[in-house]
Amino acid sequence: MEEKDILLKTIEGLNASIASLSATNKDQAEQIKNLQERIKELTAQIAWLNRQLFGRKTEKLPVYNPDMPDLFAEEFAGLRHQAEEKRDGAVEQIEKEPVEVRKQKRQNRKMTEDLPILETEVIEPAGVDLSLYRRIGEEVTKVVKHKPGMLYVKEIIRPKYALKDSTRLPPAGQKGVEIAPMPLMPVDKCIADTSLLAEILLQKYEYHVPFYRQIQQYRHLGMKGLTESTLDGWFKKTVELLRPLYEELKREVFSCDYVQADETTVPVINKEKHRADKEYLWMVRSVMKKLVIFHYDQGSRAGAVIESLANQYHFKGYLQCDGFAGYETAFRTNPDVRLLNCLVHIRRHFEQALDENREMAEHGLTQIQHIYRIEHCCDKAGLSYDERKTKRRELAGPVMDAMRVWMETEGIKYSPNSQIGKAITYAYTRWDNMMGCLEEGRLLWDNNLAENVIRPITLGRKNYLFCGNHEAAANMSVICSLLATCKAHDVNPRDYLNDVIARMPYHKKATHEELLELLPHKWKLQHPESALTKQEEEAGNRC
Repeated sequence: MEEKDILLKTIEGLNASIASLSATNKDQAEQIKNLQERIKELTAQIAWLNRQLFGRKTEKLPVYNPDMPDLFAEEFAGLRHQAEEKRDGAVEQIEKEPVEVRKQKRQNRKMTEDLPILETEVIEPAGVDLSLYRRIGEEVTKVVKHKPGMLYVKEIIRPKYALKDSTRLPPAGQKGVEIAPMPLMPVDKCIADTSLLAEILLQKYEYHVPFYRQIQQYRHLGMKGLTESTLDGWFKKTVELLRPLYEELKREVFSCDYVQADETTVPVINKEKHRADKEYLWMVRSVMKKLVIFHYDQGSRAGAVIESLANQYHFKGYLQCDGFAGYETAFRTNPDVRLLNCLVHIRRHFEQALDENREMAEHGLTQIQHIYRIEHCCDKAGLSYDERKTKRRELAGPVMDAMRVWMETEGIKYSPNSQIGKAITYAYTRWDNMMGCLEEGRLLWDNNLAENVIRPITLGRKNYLFCGNHEAAANMSVICSLLATCKAHDVNPRDYLNDVIARMPYHKKATHEELLELLPHKWKLQHPESALTKQEEEAGNRC
């Protein structure tokens, strides 16, 4: 081989090495850039955590001392002047904002529109001879005052009458001494009126105030000597009074053919172990009738619990749930129950895989986004259930079919232990159940409504921490079911409990029809004044 050929081959090899090194350098530069971004992100997180643990948590700026000499006054005088000019210009534009726009922003007027004016104070100008002036108008400023809650005694006076002439026999059907019968009370031999019993339930399960805090409140209002055991006794007897309504509500929920189910944890004290065990509380929601029940079965999360409930009330129809395997175990062989799963739960798994495999995860998220966009268009167009079903089959059906093929062809390339592998496995094993949403237009793609119902339970356990025993957890199910149904139908829970607690002593032998009329969705029709408007509900959520 000639020297020239050797040189050419050497140069060729060097060029290839240079190209390879350049590519390697480029890849490494990209990796370094990504790592630097990651370092910045983690450094910011560490800084935030250090501040939470050891630093100042107040957002106030440090106090500025005007007497301290400014070392950089001359250097920054020009910059400060420019900044102040720009600020003044911005302020001038703000001040020129139309009066109509400012009036629209005065939302506090709306907040006081329905509040009664019970107190008026007139402040005249001091040191002025008013005889020299004529009144041309007035400036009115409204402030909202708060009056603390009140406890008071109601006397039930029943006069007792006796015959004036004791030698005479009383008229037929009467007695020698007459007195009016005592009206039935919610709890026998209890000094708590209906309104106080209702308030105890609301404070505990609507506002999440434990009994010991309630006792402090009542003591401050002048009720002395109230103990937690007394309050707990009143609570238990009130729950027993309302339990027939709870049983009727369960029957009504499972009479529907489309329900959503979920389960959540509730700590329950185990006296033998001297600690709180993590038990489970079940929730079932009738989607179309907007009825809610909670069910506690010794804290079990086994699929047999929901299976037993469905069989007890002969449930037939659609049951929508998350990916918990207990539902599949319970209804796999039941032809009367059609399981539906939740698209939001599937989406969460793909979202968790974004950091590991962005391309695959984004593809899965995009397909789910297409399905929800189709649903949004149906909502915007106000389609009926039949029209929605047609539109779903026309547009969402092909998307879901393509998603299935993508999971079958691409999903097998990834390890089941990887995040994207887990996401695809989770979605694929539940995709047949998701396809069930194409069967009817009234079926929802997710069970977010069920999760929203459970949120107050989560908030409650952060306040009262645990249930004392299994009985207390079962009692909680009764109250929370009625309150959740009140919320679903925009019923004022205080008005509702005040009324039904007073009426239930007269309904101890009531028929199913009579009890049904006392459930919140039926009771609301008889008491339209107790319906909460959407505006009031939104205001409560903002608070």
